[in-house]
Parts: sequence; structure tokens; C-alpha cells
Amino acid sequence: MDSLRELLASNATMSLAIGGLIIGFVFGFVVYRTNFCSMGSLSDMLTFGDYRRFRSWLLAIGIAIVGVQLLRVTGAVDLSKSMYHAPGFNWLGNIIGGLMFGVGMVFAGGCASRNLVRAGSGDLRALLVLIVVGIFAYMTIGGLFGPVRAELQNATEIDLTAFDVNTQAMDNLLSRLTGLDGDLAVGLVTIILAGSFLAYCLSDKGFRSSVPHITAGLVIGLCIVAGWALTGLAYDEFGESIQNPVSLTFVRPSGDALEYLMRFTAQMIPGFGVATVFGALIGAFFAAKLAGRFHIATFADSGDTLRNLLGGMLMGVGGVLALGCTIGQAVTGLSTLAIGSLVSFAAIIAGGIAGIKSLERLMAG
Repeated sequence: MDSLRELLASNATMSLAIGGLIIGFVFGFVVYRTNFCSMGSLSDMLTFGDYRRFRSWLLAIGIAIVGVQLLRVTGAVDLSKSMYHAPGFNWLGNIIGGLMFGVGMVFAGGCASRNLVRAGSGDLRALLVLIVVGIFAYMTIGGLFGPVRAELQNATEIDLTAFDVNTQAMDNLLSRLTGLDGDLAVGLVTIILAGSFLAYCLSDKGFRSSVPHITAGLVIGLCIVAGWALTGLAYDEFGESIQNPVSLTFVRPSGDALEYLMRFTAQMIPGFGVATVFGALIGAFFAAKLAGRFHIATFADSGDTLRNLLGGMLMGVGGVLALGCTIGQAVTGLSTLAIGSLVSFAAIIAGGIAGIKSLERLMAG
């Protein structure tokens, strides 16, 4: 582990950029080839009673939880420095943001990560959605909607330190309530949560026999682990961490990528998040070209345009309020065992189901 830290420290900024590009490439390539889609998984469940893509999503979460918690207990990554373990529990933001994101991903034909893959395969609708997601994410972080977001957070956020709980990690809360040793609490929560997800996935014969669905869940989960490992080990030559640890997430990084393109000369080497965005685009492009399915697609009509724009707006705002998306919160965030991530995950699913029902009524009427 020390030798890897030394290698990264020799040029930490470049290491994060190259590593992020590779991880993003693998993610984009696999998502395209396996047709992994969180929104699509909800549609499959409601329309066809097919739970395989949903199980693939849960498999990715289970794999990520196990891998990231192993990194945590071995000291490879300090999750207390991540945004997911902040002691402020923004429960209302998690709920409202998750619901907005869930509805938005339905109207936009997929979540932020799915639109990245669609854009890489030539879909200009998805490219416009990503631009809108990035703009509205920035507007919510510190732009036009920033003051409202801050006021909402300040008015409703629960300070867990008041209850002698230092992070949002479920194991931390369990340890505080029961007096269990910290490592024992981590192991117990990991076994219960990841074990439940993995058992549910593998209990279905149709899923066990589906190589694409298993491959998607396995590789995406490992991509999340790789992202945490890379950013967790990224120290400069003085032993200082050059960024807080994180892994794949695609709402704010979509805005960061736009800023990078507009201010390239100010910082020529992209950060980890921006590199993963570009990597996913490139990975999807290569996957589409190899499959002979790369083609330019655009909007069918004005209604299609408006639905996609609205979806992008909702995902940009909702993704910031919820602190992530179907990957950034449901997989990356939940891999840290954060309570807020679990709340956002449930809200995204609820929003997605509501969005599908609403879209069905809209299309029918």
C-alpha cells in the first residue's frame, strides 16, 4: 500500500486524472454493452415484471459496500473525510432531491450516467440533457438557486454531533446506540446490508443465468471501489491528501466538465470527477462503434424536447439537493454506509416510479 501511495505521490494530479479516465472508460463501456440502466430497471419492473436490471443495480451496491468497507478497515481510505459522512444529516434535501431526481431521470430517458453513455453513442438529446444537468447543478450549488438550497438545509438539517454521533455512517450510529466496538459495528452493518442485497440478487434463477446483468453489477461495483481506492490513496510528496476521497458520481461533475472546457487554460489537467465524465463518454463511444450501433439521434418533436429539458433541470437541482444520483448516492454513497445515501436511494426509486406513472398518463392523454 505504501509503495502505491509513493507512486501516486510522484504526480498525484496526473494520477487522479489518468485513473479517473480509465475508471470512467470501463464504466461507460460496460454500461453500454450490458444495457445497465437504473431508470430502465424500474420500468422493467413495472411494465414487464422483470427484476433483473434492478437486481444488477443492487449487486453493484453490494459489491461496492464490501469493497469499500475493506478499504476502510485496512486504512486505504478515510471515509470520515468524504461528504457522505458529514455530521449534518440533510434529511429533507435527501428526500426532496431524490424525488426530483427520480422524476427527472424518467423524463430525460435515463439518469445522468445513462445519458453520458447515450451521448457517447451519438445521442444528441442526451448531450443536451447533460449540459442542462450541469448548468442547473451549478445554479443550485452557488448560483440562482443557491440561497434557497442553503436556507432549506440550514432550517432542516440535523446536527448529529448533538447526539454524540460524529458521522452519518450507520455503523457509527449502531456503535453509539449499543456500545459495540467500531470495527465490529462496521462488520455487522456490512454483512446485514450487503448480504441482504447480494442474497436478494442471487436468489433469482433468471438473474443467476444472465451474464450481462451479473457482469454489469460486478464491474460497476468494482469501478466504485477503484474510485475510492484511487482518491483515498492520492497524497502529494509531502504526505498531504490532494482531495477528499470520493468515487463515481455524475451530477456536479457534469457541471465541472463544462467549466473545465470553458476554462481549460486555467487548469489543463482535469480533476478526478471531470476525468470520469470524459472517460465514460469515450468508453461508450468505443462500445457503440465496436457493436456497430453508433448513430446520431435527436429529438422526435417539441414535446420530446421539453420533456428532456425538464428532466435535465430536475436532475441537476435534485442531484445537488440529494448529494448524488443513481450512482453517486445509491452506489458510491451507500458504499460508505451513510444514512443519507440510503434515504436518497429510496427517494430516487419512489420518484422514478412516480415519474413512470406520470409519463404513462401524459403519453396516454
